[in-house]
Amino acid sequence: ADTEVGEGGTCQWIVGALDKKTTMAFYFEIANQQPNVMPPSKQGYLQFQTCYCHPSGRKRLRVTTVAHRYTSSSMTDITAGFDQEAAAVLVARYAVLRCEQQEWVDRMLIRLVSTFADFRKDDPGSFKLAAELAMFPQFMYHLRRSSFLQTFGTSPDETAYYRTIIFRENTLNSLVMIQPALLQYSFEEGPPQPVLLDTCSLKTDVILLMDDFFHVVIWRGEKIQAWYDLGYQDKEEYANFKALLQAPAGDAKQILADRFPVPKFVQTNAGGSQARFVTSKVNPSSAGVSSGQIDATAVITDDVSCKAFMEHLIKLAVKS
Repeated sequence: ADTEVGEGGTCQWIVGALDKKTTMAFYFEIANQQPNVMPPSKQGYLQFQTCYCHPSGRKRLRVTTVAHRYTSSSMTDITAGFDQEAAAVLVARYAVLRCEQQEWVDRMLIRLVSTFADFRKDDPGSFKLAAELAMFPQFMYHLRRSSFLQTFGTSPDETAYYRTIIFRENTLNSLVMIQPALLQYSFEEGPPQPVLLDTCSLKTDVILLMDDFFHVVIWRGEKIQAWYDLGYQDKEEYANFKALLQAPAGDAKQILADRFPVPKFVQTNAGGSQARFVTSKVNPSSAGVSSGQIDATAVITDDVSCKAFMEHLIKLAVKS
């Protein structure tokens, strides 16, 4: 290809080590882009030959053949086959490889949505993005704020470690690195519920479990922490409160046992010094300021919210 991505210019690569969780990304470019050259029903095939030394000492060759369908320049077909989760991870790897900052990601995202979205020129209210692409801008919003592109407050060693890991992990784990998972534990809802990675989820009477792959954080709201400081969990009549405290701890223990490299475990509360692990990741949809007072769940940041980011993106995409 004219544009080299990663280790290009060859069809053979050497990998120092492979395990069952290692993933590789291959970027292809269609050499012949003339219209109507390939019939829409034509199948394209790719074959990967992996030669490796088995622990038994034998040399093995594994052949994997995958097929993909060619299509014309129809945007409908391309949109229907778009995997936004995999695309987000591929873009993240490419951005990390180039050590690009937000500007490159922003330009790429504007080009994408202006090409595939439905809208009328200079009319932001008419903007509509297909379901297959609807989550992609949100992934890019969190990628822009992640430690992969934002190195402030992170040592060079930490940055190198984070970037090395995203190059080898699968799509699910990589998405957790880009947009952490957040679970809520409360008295009212029973089993833990996934909630938005947003400041609106930082409630006083809940416990949150955040997983960003590198850290597993248990965050307690103000009321929960106050009850804990009073020792309610040690009283028989508050057995349900004790069970509520134990639930996220058990889930966190399971994550720590199953994952390699083992993430850092953090236990904190609203207003605590280590609450920054959560507040730096959530979408600052609200400033947390009410009646001139700032509560412990307030997120003071210069970052724009996801809503403001999307509004600006739409304005740029529909601009004539």
